[in-house]
Amino acid sequence: MARAGLTHDRVVEAAEVLADEVGIAGLSFAALADRLGVKVPSLYKHVASLDAVRQSISVRAKNDMADAIGAAAIGRSRGEAVRALSLAYRAWAGAHPGRYETTLRAAIPGDPADVRAGSRAVEVIFSALAGYDLSREATIDATRMLRSTLHGFVALEAAGGFMLPLDVDASFESILGALDRTFDGWDPAGREPGREPNAIV
Repeated sequence: MARAGLTHDRVVEAAEVLADEVGIAGLSFAALADRLGVKVPSLYKHVASLDAVRQSISVRAKNDMADAIGAAAIGRSRGEAVRALSLAYRAWAGAHPGRYETTLRAAIPGDPADVRAGSRAVEVIFSALAGYDLSREATIDATRMLRSTLHGFVALEAAGGFMLPLDVDASFESILGALDRTFDGWDPAGREPGREPNAIV
């Protein structure tokens, strides 16, 4: 018998917490049903499939991360904005490791909610970089650089990859300073003239 009050949102919320504990790949209907105190068939009254649950987690996670980095960067520009959103990115990813995994892939074109959610964090980064007066092509390149740097740092930190005797927070601050200087002196000369950037940042 399904637990009273069980809804689609409650199932997804429980799945989010479970994903953070076991990783998105470790999420299963059996574990989710056990967490909610119901039998697996009861879940199908509220969600279509495990893939649908993962998709819902992804959309919610992208929006949540966009809210976090957007709130951090608001009212700031250039280096201050990049630093603020980067600190928020690292904190959010560290607090929600399973959900973070779902934010990495590009949006599914046929899912409007996913497309909107997927674009929000990128728009925050575009806004933060606007103060550097970069061309559109350079802004896309810089966005890719920032996202790659942040993800690499977050992934290595989560995996316990920083073992050298130097404060990790200090290293992160140094990296952010280097990014600010790079964006401030961005040289677009290396981009092939007339080359169109890919549609997906």
